[in-house]
Amino acid sequence: MDIQLIINGTYVLSACLFIFGLKLLSHPETARRGNRLSALAMLIAIIVTLLDQQIMSFDMIAVAALLGALVGAFAAKRVEMTSMPELVSLFNGIGGLASVGVAWASLMADGVSTFVAFVSFLALVIGGVTFSGSVLAWGKLSERIVGRPIVFKGQVVTNIAVLLALLVSGYLLVTAPNSLNMQLAVLLIALIMGLLVVMPIGGADMPVVISLLNSYSGLAACAAGFALKNNLLIVAGALVGASGIILTSIMCKAMNRSLVNVLTSGFQPVVTSDMKIEGEIKPLSADDAFYVLEAAQSVLVIPGYGMAVAQAQHAMKELQGLLEENGAEVAYAIHPVAGRMPGHMNVLLAEADVAYEQLFEMDEINPRIDGFDVAIVIGANDVVNPAAREMKGSPIYGMPVINADLARNVFVLKRGMATGFAGVDNPLFFKDNTRMIFGDAKDTLNAMIRQFAD
Repeated sequence: MDIQLIINGTYVLSACLFIFGLKLLSHPETARRGNRLSALAMLIAIIVTLLDQQIMSFDMIAVAALLGALVGAFAAKRVEMTSMPELVSLFNGIGGLASVGVAWASLMADGVSTFVAFVSFLALVIGGVTFSGSVLAWGKLSERIVGRPIVFKGQVVTNIAVLLALLVSGYLLVTAPNSLNMQLAVLLIALIMGLLVVMPIGGADMPVVISLLNSYSGLAACAAGFALKNNLLIVAGALVGASGIILTSIMCKAMNRSLVNVLTSGFQPVVTSDMKIEGEIKPLSADDAFYVLEAAQSVLVIPGYGMAVAQAQHAMKELQGLLEENGAEVAYAIHPVAGRMPGHMNVLLAEADVAYEQLFEMDEINPRIDGFDVAIVIGANDVVNPAAREMKGSPIYGMPVINADLARNVFVLKRGMATGFAGVDNPLFFKDNTRMIFGDAKDTLNAMIRQFAD
């Protein structure tokens, strides 16, 4: 049998495994299996590609694979759930950097055709933008640099100038692909462009940026696949790119904004509202909150990034069990952009073994909220902010939110009165039916658990 036929057939098998793996990743109960299936597909693809290219010495490849596996395992084992968005951002950047390496190697070969030079240019640009943009996103998410939009005078003109320089240098590179100076020029401009793309984006929009950069890394891999004439890399890159774009679109829709609006939000004038937040803060102790929960027949939990910071998901799961033993219905409301990366809350709750059937998306739960006796908001802020409905002119006005304020009683678990990642005051805290329970969310929940146990 023709060896090329076997290799192509194996590529088709790997592509199918990638597709099934992505499908399984869509549900928390099958996500681990999907991850393993995708990893197996990648392993098969690497082995077959090495055989296809007749690479007989695997020593350096084996060493690199071992080092990569050790670094990946160490990073995944040590990372805390609060730092997961930063880790994902760095992984996106490494994917972009890998595409840069492939593109550069393709351009250094002899007799590079115009087509290969062009797709290598695309891989170089998209990979460079992904790498620098991901590093900057990592800095914002880890608060090593300010999370607010970073703008400067003449930024729009600078962006246009950089884009024109990229087009000119790209043309020169395609016409002279072996020119090291042009390769370096294109890479440098791409890195600058990545910084300029992410700089004006505020922290509240970081989940969208993460999914968009993930899409970029896939598109860079797809372009690298064309440069290498590797069908499987083209398919895998296209799958990642398409899924990232779809997820980005879903998240933009969840915020009632367009992608263009998210990417250019830092350039837009700040609009203020004339409406005043009225009312007063009504603090409540965890011990007093227990008596309300003990009498409640239905409880809605709305988690946010603060739950990840406090690592309170296991305590909430334990409290859930006690509430259910007491005869109460417990449900969880998940906003698409809660946390700092797509699916952040789903991952946290899955880690605590919360049943997926108890998780409800915003559109499912909002019509039912007024029927819940208690809504417990754990570290969420922007995604439950009624200013999105009530305060025209607010930076988040028009953004779909979970209507926590419509529940009969609202308990907000927070360390203090700080605003959310969007930097917008929250009228929910001043509502008549809201009680603020200040302190570490995990400690607060444990205090409630002890009350149930007594």
